[in-house]
Amino acid sequence: MVRQAHHKMKIKDIAAAIEEIVPLKLAQDWDNVGLLIGDPQKNVKNILLTIDIIKGVLAEAKKLKTDLIVSYHPVILAGLKRITTDEQSRIVYDLIRSGIAVFSIHTALDAVVGGVNDGLAEIIGIQDAKPIGDYVDNPDGDNAQHGLGYYKLVVFVPVEAVKNVSNAVFAAGAGVIGNYSHCGFGAEGVGSFLPLKGAKPAIGKKGRIEAVPEARFETIVPSQKLGACIAAMKKAHPYEEPAFDVFKLYNTRDKFGLGRIGRLVKPMRIEQIIKRVKKYTGAKAMGVVGDEKRLVKAAAVCAGYCGKLIDSVIAAKVDLFLTGELKHHQALAVQEADMTCICLSHSISERFILKKIAKQLQKRVKKVTIKISKKDADPFRWEKI
Repeated sequence: MVRQAHHKMKIKDIAAAIEEIVPLKLAQDWDNVGLLIGDPQKNVKNILLTIDIIKGVLAEAKKLKTDLIVSYHPVILAGLKRITTDEQSRIVYDLIRSGIAVFSIHTALDAVVGGVNDGLAEIIGIQDAKPIGDYVDNPDGDNAQHGLGYYKLVVFVPVEAVKNVSNAVFAAGAGVIGNYSHCGFGAEGVGSFLPLKGAKPAIGKKGRIEAVPEARFETIVPSQKLGACIAAMKKAHPYEEPAFDVFKLYNTRDKFGLGRIGRLVKPMRIEQIIKRVKKYTGAKAMGVVGDEKRLVKAAAVCAGYCGKLIDSVIAAKVDLFLTGELKHHQALAVQEADMTCICLSHSISERFILKKIAKQLQKRVKKVTIKISKKDADPFRWEKI
């Protein structure tokens, strides 16, 4: 479809485009992502990307006549009880007063395939990187890159009706695994029931316990087709009240969560890895715990601060952990575990991903100007004393 020259994109359109890249369902439940400030119906001409929204970024946004700031960190995380000019809420107050909307992507970008943690894993050469922990459910939808939620439907059917019921469920979208359709399983047994007052049993009589040869039929159902498959099953089933179960399946091959861990494509020395990290993140200084000359065969990464995930990293006995920051007791634990850790500073471990997000978003919103903030920067200056 060719977009007309007079067409204007609204914030809600931009939000939909961002969600194609970073599904918000991947965010941690404690996080605050999505449109945090602004009117979804407002037209957008200029977008500014940033890790944090600080005074300098806000001034820059005003100068650039920014309509929407897409920030990594949410400008509102804990609940605000009042929005005034005091220090706690001044930025939010000024954003609203200036008519600048804010959309945050935070931990959804951490978890998504191709996001910030995959970016760090790629920099140091981890192959087949897996999340470390803090898992979240797969977002629903047909986009294979982001994963697909599946359920198992189990229904108990009189033996002679299995074919009709199974075919109805398959026709509604169940039973597809890879390049195979009509995938299911059946096992025969005996079902029992007692029709009560008001029942209209297809088999048996009210007031008498019945035992009927039945089959347990089960198949896999994609989440967005679950309702249609259940409806099709009920319509084809001879019983007035079919007995069935629905189980949510956890796809162990495609977990979504924080951090990444795995073996390197090719073992590298720490000094080689540091050169790559400096090149791709722009880091000018870093904190190092442990052996600086180690040969790294297995490693883990986690952008920003990763809380208790460090316990899983230590337990995995990797050679290197690349992250934004550690608390003192965690640094000691890494040292005692004889593991090397590189800390880049919190936002330095994240900021490099903005260029990629800008390119991906620009492809979807071609009429909108997208810029990366020049005022967004790590609050720390690392200097020799």
